Amino acid sequence: MSTLYSHNSNAQFIVRKSGPLRGRVRVGGAKNSALKLMAACLLSEGTYVLSNVPDISDVEIMSEVLESVGVKVIRTDRHELTVWTPKEIACEIPYELVDKMRASVVVLGPLLARLGRARVSMPGGDDFGHRPIDIHLDGLSAMGAKFSVAHGYVEGVVSQSDGLRGAEVLLEFPSHTATENLLMAATLANGTTVIDNAAREPEVADLAAFLTSMGARIEGAGTSRIVVEGVRSLHESKHRVIPDRVEAATFLAAVGLARGEVLVEEARADHMSMLLQKLHDMSVEVEEVPEGLLVRRGTDRLSSVDVATLPYPGVATDYMPFLVTMLSVADGVGIVTENLFSGRFRYVDELRRMGADIRIRGHHAVVRGRQSLSGAPVRAPDIRAGAALVLAGLVAEGETSVSGVHHIDRGYEDFAAKLSSIGADVLRWDQPDQSQ
Repeated sequence: MSTLYSHNSNAQFIVRKSGPLRGRVRVGGAKNSALKLMAACLLSEGTYVLSNVPDISDVEIMSEVLESVGVKVIRTDRHELTVWTPKEIACEIPYELVDKMRASVVVLGPLLARLGRARVSMPGGDDFGHRPIDIHLDGLSAMGAKFSVAHGYVEGVVSQSDGLRGAEVLLEFPSHTATENLLMAATLANGTTVIDNAAREPEVADLAAFLTSMGARIEGAGTSRIVVEGVRSLHESKHRVIPDRVEAATFLAAVGLARGEVLVEEARADHMSMLLQKLHDMSVEVEEVPEGLLVRRGTDRLSSVDVATLPYPGVATDYMPFLVTMLSVADGVGIVTENLFSGRFRYVDELRRMGADIRIRGHHAVVRGRQSLSGAPVRAPDIRAGAALVLAGLVAEGETSVSGVHHIDRGYEDFAAKLSSIGADVLRWDQPDQSQ
């Protein structure tokens, strides 16, 4: 794959207290949509063009996943991918690729639907708790696939005579990756598939829109009940990726912390309504305008709130590190409940190094706000927590250095440059590799 993205494992973000922030910043394409759209290109031979694709390392990894089975991926522009899927592709995704990114498990459904066989390494990726793929396997099993798990790999096969068949699938939990896996598999299944308790995220609806443009017959995407009538074949298409609501939330939180007024271009209020309500309750004003979202915060101190993560349209678990960081300097005490992933509070120790008063009790965090934080060396444990630690540096006395930047690079394009463009004192420092 030809890419403008460069990776340096020794990079750091150097952050100093900043604000007020001013200007405008543009949100890129949604990471969690682009990766699934790329996987959907496995379903049929042809040439696909995806625009508004972020230049981030997760896209590079998914490109390597596709290329490992014989697909050609070319970055024809910084934010455009051309994906050429040949008639013959392989069915196995190696460990070294899947281990880098959990989302690569979504190739399982397309490979089974297209080839009747798939062998995929057990997923890796962000380190915030165990996320079994049983929900994926149960749904695909209901559609006729048979699975075995051995030596770190999941191998699935489908009867060559019957193929995948339509089924009624009730998801134990509205997992967006499981919904997307089943949605892609169902497009080529024999008969009608009904996915109940389906994930309702905008990224699911975006995937459905792309599949529909390829000839799929889908109703109800974006609701908890999706109906897919299988078709004999799909065809090549073009698609523009929706804006990244988590990147948008990051810039909203930055203004919430550092004060100021910033236009977050292309951010969509309808994709993050519950978060906007919480920000309002915390004394952050967000106004929907034609270009995106205009976020303001004056001199009043942030107000503490209680917040719990829930499946969409509730507050996403990806937003939680930003909200916890804001609560750490808010007036009062906020109780944060993480209902989705048990290990998602692992970044709290890093915020404590910066002086935050946070106590963990099971899946609850009690956050007692302080006037400010203290700059310190910290390490990003995952994508969103890493970004939140950079934001914490905006309200910390002294200098904050954030290492583990490769995590942040997985989900953010030009993060330091974008923050700097609205007045934040953030510098990316690419240290030379001492091992060379």
